[in-house]
Amino acid sequence: MQAVSELLVTDGAALRGRWLDAFPGHTRLELELGCGKGRFTADTAAAEPDTLLVALEKVPDAMILAMERVRDRGITNVRFMDMDAAHLNELFAPGEASRIYINFCDPWPKSRDAKFRLTAPNFLRSYASVLPLGGQICLKTDNTPLFTWSLEQLTAEGWALSEVTNDLHANGAQGVMTDYETKFYAEGLKINRLVATRTEATKTTADGQVPRLHNSALSDARGC
Repeated sequence: MQAVSELLVTDGAALRGRWLDAFPGHTRLELELGCGKGRFTADTAAAEPDTLLVALEKVPDAMILAMERVRDRGITNVRFMDMDAAHLNELFAPGEASRIYINFCDPWPKSRDAKFRLTAPNFLRSYASVLPLGGQICLKTDNTPLFTWSLEQLTAEGWALSEVTNDLHANGAQGVMTDYETKFYAEGLKINRLVATRTEATKTTADGQVPRLHNSALSDARGC
C-alpha cells in the first residue's frame, strides 16, 4: 500500500464539494463502486484523461492490485478509496459527480439482504443526490435476476432507462470490460447492461423514507 499511497485518498469527506479543485486539470468527476482488480478502472481512465475517476473498493487486497495496475500504466487521473458505497453522501456534494459505474456487484440473493444490493432504493437515492439532472448510472451484471430486479427498482424510483440489453456482447465485444467480464465473455456468458439517467422525477435522499422491500429474493424477480 505504501508504494502506491499517492493514489489513495484517506479523508474523502474533507474533499466533499471540491474534488475537482483538489485535483485540477479535470473537467468532470466519475465514480466506480467496487473496482476489483482495476482493469475497467485503468482502461476507462486512460480513455478519458479529462475525467477524474474515483474508485471505491471494500476489499483492500483487490484495491492494491488495482492501484498497482494504474501506477504501472502511468495513469494519473484515478484516485482510490477504501470505502463502502453507503457513505457516498458523506464524500461527495449534491451534483458533484456526473456518472457512477456499477459493475458485477454482489447480488445478495436472499430477500432479507436486498437492502445491501447496490441497486436497492436506499442506494439509488444516494446516487441521485450526488448526481446532477442528466447524471447517469451505468450498470453491468451477469446476474439476470438481479438485473430484472434492478430495472424494477430504477423504474419505481423515477430514473429514465436506456441502452437496456440482456446480451451486451451479442455482436462482439463492446466497450471497456472488467476482469470478470473478460472471463465471462470468453466463456460465452451473456452480460446485462443499462444506463439510468436522473430526471426531475428521480427520488433523492430528500424524498424521505425509502420503501420497505418485500419478497425480494432474486428468484422472485424471475417470477419463480
